[in-house]
Amino acid sequence: MACQICLLLSNQSHYYCSYNHYHHSSPKSSSFKPKALKHPSLENTNNPYKKTFLPPLSLTKRTLNSSALALILNGFLPLNSKALSDKELELERYIDVKEGFTLLRPSSWIKVEKAGATVLFEEANKGSNNVGVVVNPVRLNSLGEFGTPRFVADKLIQAEKRKESTKEAEVIGVTERPGQGGLQVYEFEYKLDSTRGGMKRIFSAAFVASKKLYLLSIAHSDKPESPLDNHTRAALEEILHSFDTAPST
Repeated sequence: MACQICLLLSNQSHYYCSYNHYHHSSPKSSSFKPKALKHPSLENTNNPYKKTFLPPLSLTKRTLNSSALALILNGFLPLNSKALSDKELELERYIDVKEGFTLLRPSSWIKVEKAGATVLFEEANKGSNNVGVVVNPVRLNSLGEFGTPRFVADKLIQAEKRKESTKEAEVIGVTERPGQGGLQVYEFEYKLDSTRGGMKRIFSAAFVASKKLYLLSIAHSDKPESPLDNHTRAALEEILHSFDTAPST
């Protein structure tokens, strides 16, 4: 996505972006919860401390079987919930003083060098799960001069579908939010299925400040056999909404 936005806006502003996409596969895509297109809120998991009492020995066989089923449901689901919470990402603030932007990042993810990327963080042993930022000069003063969030999203999906590796690309959410000082920030979410990397969920944010285009791209695996869980999704959305210009010192 970062590459596609860069090319679109660079063409609009007569600049050429030579950024090579830093994702290991074509982006595709939890969906963040845009104000315009809201997704269901996170469901509350079962209380892991809820007590389950065994029935008296005098109960009938049928009642015992029902009680056993209840024990399975009430006993194992909390364990699954705990397993999900164990995968929760811890976030920390990252500030690039030189380029003038800030965002939250997973503290356990590794910072790596990649051609074209201003900064890139990857999950250990799962480089396809990553958070990256690209900064490039443009002649625009704001994203609004290029088009609406929906217009930009449609252009991006069209570009994705033209790739040979793309099997499916679908926009999930598009919105606009204010950044520092009323800055226009566009946010996108889409899912991507490709021959390289399979199903992915992509979150992206973009803004223009000081004649520079700032692009955030978050990619995470979202395969049917291992879908993106609610806890990880919430963390990725928090990263998405944290992307902004760096506070002035």
